[in-house]
Amino acid sequence: MWRFRLIPDNTKIPFLRLRRTFFIVSIVLAVLSVAVLLGRGLNFGIDFAGGILIEVGTEREADIGQMRSALTGLGLGEIALQEFGSPTEVLIRIERQPGDAGAQQVAVTAVREALSANYSDTLSYRRVETVGPKVGGELIQAGIIAVVVSVFLMLVYIWFRFELPFAIGAVIALLHDVLLSLGIFAALGLEFNLPIVAAILLIVGYSMNDTVVVYDRVRENLRKYKTMPLLALLNQSVNETLARTVITSLTTMLALLALLIFGGAVIRDFSFAMIWGVIVGTYSSIFIAGALLLYVQPQRGGQKKTVGQAERTAALDEDLPPARFAAEPEAALPEPEAPAASVADIARAAEEAEAALADEDGDAPEPEPEPTGSRRQRRASSARDRKRRRRKRGKR
Repeated sequence: MWRFRLIPDNTKIPFLRLRRTFFIVSIVLAVLSVAVLLGRGLNFGIDFAGGILIEVGTEREADIGQMRSALTGLGLGEIALQEFGSPTEVLIRIERQPGDAGAQQVAVTAVREALSANYSDTLSYRRVETVGPKVGGELIQAGIIAVVVSVFLMLVYIWFRFELPFAIGAVIALLHDVLLSLGIFAALGLEFNLPIVAAILLIVGYSMNDTVVVYDRVRENLRKYKTMPLLALLNQSVNETLARTVITSLTTMLALLALLIFGGAVIRDFSFAMIWGVIVGTYSSIFIAGALLLYVQPQRGGQKKTVGQAERTAALDEDLPPARFAAEPEAALPEPEAPAASVADIARAAEEAEAALADEDGDAPEPEPEPTGSRRQRRASSARDRKRRRRKRGKR
């Protein structure tokens, strides 16, 4: 029966031969992300920056320009209006007013009266939220702590499940994913709120899951192929898990694309953050986490390398020609063993030893005539002669 396979079996793609190129790309993207974060910063939403959020519904397609004109002269500071989900829904954001909760309620009342007086359609207020600066600061602190603690716990998990070199590679890949996700939000000016923090945590978990799959196969192959160069072993491990990684990423992307297209404006930024995280997490699991093991050098089940073997393995891992192979002396081949003695040779040696003993005693036997007859008769005659000589020596 014919079956469609998105990724064929036994692929031999040399992923890690381009590791230096991908390292440079990742470093450039990380530096750009840091520069955008420090220069432009994140566009914090009401959850973090504080302020007033009003969601308004209209009977017909909303005239955002007319609404903005009605609210401009209220003296409430910066006011942002945007279509929210459908043409009949508008999201109004107002910066936090100086004062306590009473001042925020006065601003909400002023907005309602201005819209009712200057906008002809019937309005319905779906949601009104106010967030203070203290609450926003606490939420920012809680979001940072959540991300840092999750990365630390991932480090401990990988350390105990595998070993420290694997944990170092996994945490560097996680920091790479988080930094690039924050950078894309700062570069595009997308609103950063609590759902995006949840998306960042999901990205950390997804990326770690992909990395653990690759590392688990690397650990199995380290035990199975104890003399294989590390570069070839890592390439083989990535290729063996490639089908699983690609299929998992694609199925996740299909669900996220459906949320992005049909989910509406409420979860649009969340869906975008997850899609970007899946792309970055898959990339880092293949090209960052695996390639970093070449530099942290995981152990191979207690195997000890000699000087020559260590140099050969290092040269193959770095794709370099071995420098001292010709200078190393070849091991001497063992001398061939002598063939085993036959029964006839043993019997002949015993007769010669008996004759030598007889010569030492001064009573050397006379030379015997050449034996005649069949092989059985010669063996019997030889045995009788030996018994006769032993009895003669016993009488002496």
